Amino acid sequence: MWILAIIFFQCILNVFSEDLRSSLYFVNASVQEVVFASTTGTSVPCPAVGVPPASLRWYLATGEEIYDVPGIRHVHPNGTLQIFHFNPSSFSNLIHDNTYYCTAENPSGKIRSQDVHIKAVLREPYTVRVEDQKAMRGNVAVFKCIIPASVEAYITVVSWEKDTVSINVQTPRFLITSTGALYILDVQNEDGLYNYRCMTRHRYTGETRQSNSARLFLSDPTNSAPAILDGFERREVMTSHRVELPCKASGHPAPKYRWLKDNRPLEPDSRFRQSVTGLLIERAQPSDTGSYVCEVWNSYGNAEVVGRLQVKEPLKAVVSPRKVKGSVGSQVSLSCSVSGSEEYELSWYRNGEIIYPGNSVRMTGNNRENLVMAGMAKSDGGAYQCFARNGKMSAQDFVQVILEDGTPKIISSFSEKVFGTNEFVSLFCTVKGTPEPRVTWTLDDEPVIRDSRHRIGHYTNQEGHVVSHLNISQTTGPDGGVYRCICNNSAGVVSYQARINVRGPASIRPMKNLTAIAGRDMYIHCRVIGYPYYSIKWHKDANLLPYNHRQRAFENNGTLKLYDVQKDVDEGEYTCSVLVSPSLSTSQSVHVSVKVPPTIHPFEFPRFSIGQRVFIPCVVMSGDQPVFITWQKDGQPIPASLSVTIDNIDFTSSLRISNLSLLHNGNYTCIARNQAAIVEHQSQLIVRVPPKFVVQPKDQDGIYGKAVILNCSAEGYPVPTIVWKYSKGAGVPQFQPIALNSGFRIQVLANGSLLIKHVLEEDSGYYLCKVSNDVGADVSKSMYLNVKIPAMITSYPNTTLATQGSEKRMSCTAHGEKPIMVRWEKEERIINPESSHRYVVTVKEVADEVISTLQIRPTVREDSGFFSCHAINSYGEDRGIIQLTVQEPPDPPEVEIREVKDRTIALRWTMGFDGNSPITGFDIECKNKSGSWEMAQRTKDVSPQLNQATIIDLHPSSTYSIRMFAKNHIGKSEASNELTITTDEAAPDGPPQDVQLEAFSSQSIRVSWRAPKKHLQNGAIRGYQVGYREFSTGGNYQFNVISMETTGDNDHSESVTLDNLKKFTQYGVVVQASNSAGTGPSSQEVISTTLEDVPSRPPENVQATAASPEIISLSWLTPPKDALNGILLGFRVIYWANLPDGELGEIRNVTTSKPSLELDGLEKYTNYSIQVLTFTRAGDGVRSEQIFTRTKEDVPGPPAGVKAAAASNSMVFVSWLPPLKLNGIIRKYTVFCSNPHPTVSSEFEAAPDVFFYRIPNLSRNRQYSIWVVAVTAAGRGNASDIITVKPQAEAPAQILTFNGTVTTPWMRDIVLPCKAVGDPAPTVKWLKETNGSPAPAVIDSRRIIQGNGSLVIRTVKAEDSGNYTCVASNSFGPDKIILNLQVQVPPDQPRLTVTKTTTTSITLSWIPGDNGGSSIRGYILQYSEDNSEKWGNFAISPSERSYRLENLKCGTWYKFTLTAQNAVGPGRISEIIEAKTHGKEPQYSKEQELFTSINATRVRLNLIGWNNGGCPITSFTLEYRSVESPTWTTAQRTSLTKSYILYDLAEATWYELQMKVFNSAGSAEKRVKFSTLSYDGSTIAPLVKAPTVSVDSTSSNEGLKMVTIISCVLVGIVLVFVLLLVLRRRRREQRLKRLRDAKSLAEMLMSKNTRPADTINKQQQTLRMHIDIPRAQLLIEERDTMETVDDRSTVLLTDNDFGETQKQKSSTVTHTVHYQSLSQATGPLVDVSDARPGTNPTARRTAKAGPAARNRYASQWTLNRPHPPVSAHTLSTDWRLPTPRVAGSVDKESDSYSVSPSQDTGGELVHLPPYLRMDFLLNRGISCSGTGGRGGAGGEGAMGQACLEPQKSRSLKRPSRMAPPTPTEAPQASSRASSRDPVAQWQPGSAATLPHREGSELAQAAKLSSSQESLLDSRGHLKQTNNPYAKSYTLV
Repeated sequence: MWILAIIFFQCILNVFSEDLRSSLYFVNASVQEVVFASTTGTSVPCPAVGVPPASLRWYLATGEEIYDVPGIRHVHPNGTLQIFHFNPSSFSNLIHDNTYYCTAENPSGKIRSQDVHIKAVLREPYTVRVEDQKAMRGNVAVFKCIIPASVEAYITVVSWEKDTVSINVQTPRFLITSTGALYILDVQNEDGLYNYRCMTRHRYTGETRQSNSARLFLSDPTNSAPAILDGFERREVMTSHRVELPCKASGHPAPKYRWLKDNRPLEPDSRFRQSVTGLLIERAQPSDTGSYVCEVWNSYGNAEVVGRLQVKEPLKAVVSPRKVKGSVGSQVSLSCSVSGSEEYELSWYRNGEIIYPGNSVRMTGNNRENLVMAGMAKSDGGAYQCFARNGKMSAQDFVQVILEDGTPKIISSFSEKVFGTNEFVSLFCTVKGTPEPRVTWTLDDEPVIRDSRHRIGHYTNQEGHVVSHLNISQTTGPDGGVYRCICNNSAGVVSYQARINVRGPASIRPMKNLTAIAGRDMYIHCRVIGYPYYSIKWHKDANLLPYNHRQRAFENNGTLKLYDVQKDVDEGEYTCSVLVSPSLSTSQSVHVSVKVPPTIHPFEFPRFSIGQRVFIPCVVMSGDQPVFITWQKDGQPIPASLSVTIDNIDFTSSLRISNLSLLHNGNYTCIARNQAAIVEHQSQLIVRVPPKFVVQPKDQDGIYGKAVILNCSAEGYPVPTIVWKYSKGAGVPQFQPIALNSGFRIQVLANGSLLIKHVLEEDSGYYLCKVSNDVGADVSKSMYLNVKIPAMITSYPNTTLATQGSEKRMSCTAHGEKPIMVRWEKEERIINPESSHRYVVTVKEVADEVISTLQIRPTVREDSGFFSCHAINSYGEDRGIIQLTVQEPPDPPEVEIREVKDRTIALRWTMGFDGNSPITGFDIECKNKSGSWEMAQRTKDVSPQLNQATIIDLHPSSTYSIRMFAKNHIGKSEASNELTITTDEAAPDGPPQDVQLEAFSSQSIRVSWRAPKKHLQNGAIRGYQVGYREFSTGGNYQFNVISMETTGDNDHSESVTLDNLKKFTQYGVVVQASNSAGTGPSSQEVISTTLEDVPSRPPENVQATAASPEIISLSWLTPPKDALNGILLGFRVIYWANLPDGELGEIRNVTTSKPSLELDGLEKYTNYSIQVLTFTRAGDGVRSEQIFTRTKEDVPGPPAGVKAAAASNSMVFVSWLPPLKLNGIIRKYTVFCSNPHPTVSSEFEAAPDVFFYRIPNLSRNRQYSIWVVAVTAAGRGNASDIITVKPQAEAPAQILTFNGTVTTPWMRDIVLPCKAVGDPAPTVKWLKETNGSPAPAVIDSRRIIQGNGSLVIRTVKAEDSGNYTCVASNSFGPDKIILNLQVQVPPDQPRLTVTKTTTTSITLSWIPGDNGGSSIRGYILQYSEDNSEKWGNFAISPSERSYRLENLKCGTWYKFTLTAQNAVGPGRISEIIEAKTHGKEPQYSKEQELFTSINATRVRLNLIGWNNGGCPITSFTLEYRSVESPTWTTAQRTSLTKSYILYDLAEATWYELQMKVFNSAGSAEKRVKFSTLSYDGSTIAPLVKAPTVSVDSTSSNEGLKMVTIISCVLVGIVLVFVLLLVLRRRRREQRLKRLRDAKSLAEMLMSKNTRPADTINKQQQTLRMHIDIPRAQLLIEERDTMETVDDRSTVLLTDNDFGETQKQKSSTVTHTVHYQSLSQATGPLVDVSDARPGTNPTARRTAKAGPAARNRYASQWTLNRPHPPVSAHTLSTDWRLPTPRVAGSVDKESDSYSVSPSQDTGGELVHLPPYLRMDFLLNRGISCSGTGGRGGAGGEGAMGQACLEPQKSRSLKRPSRMAPPTPTEAPQASSRASSRDPVAQWQPGSAATLPHREGSELAQAAKLSSSQESLLDSRGHLKQTNNPYAKSYTLV
């Protein structure tokens, strides 16, 4: 503690005394607490000194002066308090943790210091910890050094280490805060590779500690709300100091911070600075105190830190005034000003003693801060202190009050001067005095009158002196004279004078007559005014003065002094003459009268005794008459009660007392007074009284060791003196004086009694009390003191030794009054020899002593301890304490493990019984567990001063056995408890072996290795860290690290696959093994390259240019290198022709190694779709977007066919087919006619969309050559074949239509043309090939032959495909053609499979199905999360066969369907397949303990055990409640941290805790119960599940009640179960009944659509149908009610289930089957007719098997069976039907809206969109209203009407890409042709569809409203709009 002493004496001395010859002052009075280590001790100087040196003393806060305790506490002569170092067992609160103060005293006073709290800190074991932390990459991590609360105030974090290397705080990313926390900013992957620990130092003992190692676990940044990492609750700081308020949070995106103070934003202040760690406040001020809130937020949430800052000012007291000097009797006022706190206690001290208010002491103010003391006595001077106290803080200040003779003293003044008239004159006097003097001014002994010219003022200068000044303006002659300043206060008067001359005529100021006192000196002043003058002279009786020795004239100032004035000589007239000029003088006279004062003849009172008579005269010997004489006693008039007679006669006065008593004692004064003076004479009257006893001494007893008072008191006057004498023993008294001193054992009390504080045996004897006062004879009296001796132990051994098993004797010698009884005790237990055979007590008397002996045989260990022998008699008792020590070999020490490390074991032992002999050393033995003790390593003679040791050079993770021995002088102990310890694992010393890399794929590398060598593992290998990075020669890339647990088999290799790597990239990989102690060294970096993959980006900037009719030039840019994912092998160009008929040409590809290519051999004037891709050895990459380029136009080819036929004898009809290769836009056709060939006789032009021409005006029977040429913009093409024809009458029938194939999408109207000519006009009939032979075509409402011979098939179906033969004939011959009708249908479903899954992606591949007769235009891939009805879709190119979906949720099931599209539209949906991304829901590790600590009010939870299952945790909820409370308290709803503390819990209470952790794969819940502890740390009783009855008499009844209750419950459960079964059965029957109705209607409709009408009834009974309804709702619509039955599984129905079909015919219930999957606005296209069993995602495990067969193009049904007599009218929002309502009809609102063109009665056809799937609704027995058709007819052919209705809410979103774009140029002539003919001319080779109609025709045919018509474009296709009806249609 020498440092503390140096600090004391380096402080600035605050000296508060002016007089350094005697002063007191403090040094470093601010020290209020001294803390020291028990191992070092401390020295505390008294913080006060003085001049001269002061006497220094120390006191406890209670005021008790401390005493020395040897070896513990000592006060040195220089005032230093020393407390020595001590063992913890010697700790005493009174000494080592107490409040002290010291005092300093010297002649200037006495002061006391502030309270100083001295506290010793014991050395105690402690450990510091650091916990593992988690952080996101790029975020912040905070490590804290966790210090036990018991030593936290003394421990300082001195440094942090990273893998044993001290962290340099200058590193930008590392920061150590003022609280010792370690901040890691911008966390990188490499930060997770190190171990972190903190180093601490004990501030007083100097001990250092190193914490455990902690790791930083990194994760990828995930969006999360802020989580507080470091904050504060309360901070205290002294003013002007720097303070840091920590606030740091983690989160992503990076959180933002804002600080508020007292709920208001911080005002700008240069002292406030927001730092990385929080808020930094420089030079804290008291105004900074308040509540601070740190708000933290990002886009995902917010958090806050709330804390309070308390800025404390040091308590300071200031006493004013600083200098206090006063005079005796004056008043002193002191004021104490306190700052630093508003609450304090204030006390005043004088010379170290507290001051209390009293008569002359007043304390005012709220806190008694003003001290006013009146009538100060000389003893009141000294040091005055003001103490302010607030808790442990205190402050003091003091001043010295000096009381002195305060007579004024003039320090400086004016001097004599000469002034002229009208000048300014200023005079001053400086005076000091206490109290402050008052100054007055006189001129020539007359007070100066203040006026306009005379001003008087004063002030106090810095020295405290009074400066008084007199200012005179415009001086005149009378202003001259002697000026005097008179200074007076209560202590006296002082004056000073000097002459001031004013120039002017000299004169004498008028003088007054004077009176002088005879015998005294006298001054006569001649006051001359004016200047100059020559001389001043005095005359008396014309005699120039002086003329005798008693006269003196002062010529310079005109003063005459008369010494010892005599009446007869000095009385008379005196003249003052002033010589103004040599020839001029002036004079003034004054008369002096002399008065003679009285003179008293001295007198004295002789000695008188009580009762005598007294006469004393007082004679005035001289003095002017009259004289007045009076008497006083003790300064007061004599009371009449004293009976004193006073006789006054002329110049005498006498005092008479007839009977003296003690009341007449006193000072008597005779006072004589005349005109001259008052004189007095005093004498003391003493009445003497002889002494006599008041209390006489008498014999008495005294007890040895006690106090005794020998009484003796007397009275007399003067007060008698009592003297004691002593004669020892009982013999003849020989009295001797007793030496008395107040500090000794014997002293005389104030009343004369003798006090013996501690009676001794030798005090026995005679005592004489002698009384005397010199009046009369002395009196005396003797007495005898008999000293009684209480029983005392005079001899006994304090300590004694014995050897175990031997005999031991202990004796006590007692002395005192007999009889004496001696009793033995062993530690307060009385020893009774009769009951304990080992103890024997013997007693013997020797002279006046009694000797008692205790014999112990034999001694045992338990005999060690304190024995006491008690001696007892009538006068007291005494005891002697004997410490018996039985010595033996020591007990073995109790050994425990203090710390186990990897290569050291630190032991700590507790010494057991030392055998009552000092331990001389310890032996430590250590061996391998499997070894023998003979081979143990021994450490001998370890110092007995140690209680801990460290065994070094051990091997990590090895098991050792350790034991110890203790030794003393008696012998060696037995072996201690044997410890079996396994050293900690150390980080492996060797790297993993045989690290090998194998590239698995383009984004994964398999890393394999073997464990490190066994002797280098240093423990069980728990896991490995695999670091990988992109390899570069510079090595700039940092390692990414993944951790994995070991498989536990070190003999086999470990492996891990690195995923999500960059493709075709070289990687370097290192592997580190780790165990519980840490991570070992890295292996050598091994290099490998990921496999090649297909390029991930298409070529860029693909451009195509038509170079010629057959060549297209292409160019593109190569993708970036990082997108090639391999070695570029070349480019592949995929292209196909988009044919005019809408079909796609052959898909071709060309390979090239250059970024350009020419495609040649192309079709002329053809629109080509082109895509380009790059390919590597891994395959083809991503294709570029399609670009469309048309080859240039060229001359067309020849028409594909030409026919000519005579229509009459002068007319020929010519027909032709368009060229097979148009090579451009046909502008026109030219028909050539020649006779003979090749001479062209005529040529005719036909429009480009006309394929017939009539040539008239030909010659009969003349042969003509005819050919046709097509013309484009490029020119005329080749001619067709030349045909010949002869116009003739009676021409045979010929068909101008050509044989060929007609292709059409299904569900359209198709026209098969057959134009025949002949003379006469031929007849036409149609045949259809059936079973290989033609048969007459069926003509019905759907198939009709028009007048021009064309066969019209409405709503063409797949079964309409086949060869149709048109036969034309007349009487001269027939002709026929064969047309092959091919109906295109939607493509078949693809077969979809899953080929690969990752955590965020699923790769799908498929095999296309049948294209339905039309090229596949593309695919629509739809996907949805499981149990979600929200579907997404992607359009895919027709050439693709696989697709990868990215950015999926981790650990989530997905459903997928795929639909192919061709020119007709989307095909059937593929089976719904499911796949799950990698990952699973969170789970809590069984190896982790949930509760790390529990106390009475807090619980710390270990949340590290939560495993995310491979998917990032998205949210975490923690709730708790007491088991008796229904309300849950949400404790945390943020991101998952490593631990969490529940605060403010109730003591000794059971709680229930539930945690819910969520990730994208699902959630996990953990629920547990726990209880808090009692405040004493004990546990509470477990929860009782059910109360038990312990009373036997009621047990049987309670059991019977319990059985009854259980039985009732079971019966109730059975009844409920039966009821549920009944309800389920009835529900199933109802469902089957409804499905039977649906089946019967479906059978009828299918029979009607697939068979001739005459076969329906034949096969209806044998039809067997299965309806699969996956995820469907069966909606039962009735007239007034609606019921919904939910069926969520595939139901297999047979004929048996529909056994009552016919019975339901008369039912009046309408059944409508709606499919839920169709009703979803974003759901997949569900083909209910082909739904596969087992594909229902909601019933994946419970779906029943069902048939998979039904026609691929069968329809989806909505089955309505309305009441026969009542019409069902469906309301429509847009398509309002003007049909009048049938009487009694009921309006029903449905999701379907209908319009009804006729189907079976020849109504007009509706041109439907080509790509839509048709749903059919059959209304039996009624017709659709508003059609005008022939509905309602009976018979088998009456099937109702077809109604077009858009499904409003059950519609499906049409895919955005249904077909490739068509060329921008289109023929214009076809539309003109269609406007001329009701049925357009047939175009050979094109799809035969109904021509477009005018608006009026369409309205008549289909009754379509304008709103419906607006849904179709000019080609009859559905427009791409957002119209909710443009989704799907139901044909009713």
